[in-house]
Amino acid sequence: MLGFSGSREWVYPQSIDGSFMRLRRWTFAGLHALLLIAPWITVGGHPLLLIDIPARRVFLAGLVFTAADTIFLALLLFFLAFALFFFTSIFGRIWCGYACPQTVFLETWIRPVELWIEGDRVTRKRRDAGGWTFDRVWRKAAKWTVFLAVSAFLAMAMVSLFAGARELWTGQAGPSAYAFVAIFTGVWYLDFVWFREQFCNYLCPYARFQSALTDAESLLVSYDVPRGEPREKGRAAALDGRCIACSKCVVVCPQGIDIRDGFQLECIQCARCIDACTSVMEPLGHETLVRYSSLAADEGRERRVLRPRTVIYGGLLTTLAAAAVVLVLGRIPFEATVNRVPGTLFTMDADGFVRNTYMLKITDKDGGPDQHTFEVTLDGLPEAELVRQSVVLPSLGTRTIPLVVRMPADVGGDRTRSFDVIVSGDGGEIRVPATFNTGASSP
Repeated sequence: MLGFSGSREWVYPQSIDGSFMRLRRWTFAGLHALLLIAPWITVGGHPLLLIDIPARRVFLAGLVFTAADTIFLALLLFFLAFALFFFTSIFGRIWCGYACPQTVFLETWIRPVELWIEGDRVTRKRRDAGGWTFDRVWRKAAKWTVFLAVSAFLAMAMVSLFAGARELWTGQAGPSAYAFVAIFTGVWYLDFVWFREQFCNYLCPYARFQSALTDAESLLVSYDVPRGEPREKGRAAALDGRCIACSKCVVVCPQGIDIRDGFQLECIQCARCIDACTSVMEPLGHETLVRYSSLAADEGRERRVLRPRTVIYGGLLTTLAAAAVVLVLGRIPFEATVNRVPGTLFTMDADGFVRNTYMLKITDKDGGPDQHTFEVTLDGLPEAELVRQSVVLPSLGTRTIPLVVRMPADVGGDRTRSFDVIVSGDGGEIRVPATFNTGASSP
């Protein structure tokens, strides 16, 4: 490792295959599909997933969320937070081993490229120890060039979620979008070429606070000490099912740790060591010595999935999900605001009517291909007349118009009267409270 006072010690993880590696590959494929394909799919003429920060809009599966839908952002953030707590309390660092972008990209792109250009672990290690020969130089140059191309490709894919895939990949996005592509390219390139496991060990906060999220019942990758010790090379250990000291679990570890030393913060629970030990012990007729377990199971106690923290986290997740579903089902696909024109209270017209002028702003959030017509009515002022009663908007359009409300001056009553402006559209209606100044003298 690159310590705070030392030199970079490179980790050369050996390639390994097994049931957990196949599970991870399927998981990585699904995550890549979400990243690479989702921005190109359209629903109702809009991307399946697009976070349009300049316009403050989010497109998700045909729904359009604007700045007025902040409640959904809050629910999403709370849901993600408690989902992290919930799944970590049960499965340990499953995020690190199966869903972290760095892990996904390293295992899917970088390690296969290294294997293809530089060879396996032993070959790479021996060549790097031999100094800068022509063979080493051209292989490093080729590998780093491919890393740069991969970094740029992944950066483009990530920014597509914010700038739009078609616009970005056809050169039609703005300068800021390509500036972020350059920034992400540099970050990923630095990580792929140099940082790698050091990010997990020194910068990622998850490893530091995971101890607050886990307990003795949480899953972790552990070594079966009673069965495995004393470890020794030779036929006796192989027959007894003990550790034969092959160190295969060590050489496959991308973090450069020895799982036999016990639980370590550097472990990302990628299960490479489990597949490695399985590949050695199964031909010998024994179960793997490295497996998913828990501190409770290692101490001979039954592992409990249902316990206070998992019940609380699960209940909160269910409540948040239910609240989001209810709000989405009852969501009105437009928003409306009414504000009095600044600097005006009322105006006396020549025909004896009192006029109050407001600014009505309507924003369509339906996202459909057609125009939308909105009807405007009043509730609470039976004597009043409304000068304008309909507004036509294009899909996702916004329009601000004057809203003139007139009422006879001789109606009497309070100086200020409350009423509602009702804006009706295809998806429902919105009632916006307002006040009308009658011009009457104060009692």
